[in-house]
Amino acid sequence: MKKKKKSFPKKPALILTAAALLLVGSTVGSTRAALTYYSENYSAQMNMQSIGVSLLENDKVVSSRDYVSNNEWKGTSEGELLTDLLGKDDTFTPGKKYNEAINVKNSGTIDTFVRVIITKSWQDKEGKKNTTLSPDLIELNFLTDNGWQIAKDQSTTERTVLYYTKAVATGDSTPALSDTIRINPSIAKDVTKHVDGYTITYTYKYDGYTFHVDAEVDAVQTHNAKDAIKSAWGVDVNVSDDETTMSLQ
Repeated sequence: MKKKKKSFPKKPALILTAAALLLVGSTVGSTRAALTYYSENYSAQMNMQSIGVSLLENDKVVSSRDYVSNNEWKGTSEGELLTDLLGKDDTFTPGKKYNEAINVKNSGTIDTFVRVIITKSWQDKEGKKNTTLSPDLIELNFLTDNGWQIAKDQSTTERTVLYYTKAVATGDSTPALSDTIRINPSIAKDVTKHVDGYTITYTYKYDGYTFHVDAEVDAVQTHNAKDAIKSAWGVDVNVSDDETTMSLQ
């Protein structure tokens, strides 16, 4: 007799997108953060009581979502990134470092391992993705001496994949995976000088372009973590016997 395929719980993940407007020599604005969700079936039996994850920016919760059971969610919130990048009368300056500490909190009731995918990109005035400006000009300073590990084989100039190698206990937060952000000052060197009589004006080639920093955060419970991570994230990892630490193979 053919056995029925088991149905397993699903994992939560959140994608938070925010953008800051770069106007060389002018102010910075921010757009509404877009928060979406997806879920994937586990191929290993899980004992999920309640799994949740929150994204923090400079010690403030930006977005969160907690899974209860039977595809029910609670505590969902959406926010904006980079809203406090500048003071009220400040102007954005390429080359200047701004505080941008990003970390993750376990807002569920079981221990988890977490992964964050940071994607950097540019858009023109019409909202189209610009491919002539390198994402490397968006310099998010990553911290990897505190438990965060960059998966170099999964990363590109546009996308950085980071894993926190220690289990995050319920209610605890990871250390920050970054501390500052800046736009490389070379972007302000492409400028045209205009002389009209006694008036001199300068036009920057990239005025009006926006830089985008997207953070995708998802969590996997520590129980049976090796199989769960393989199923959910598609990567092979080593997990300690007590399921408190992990490392990429």
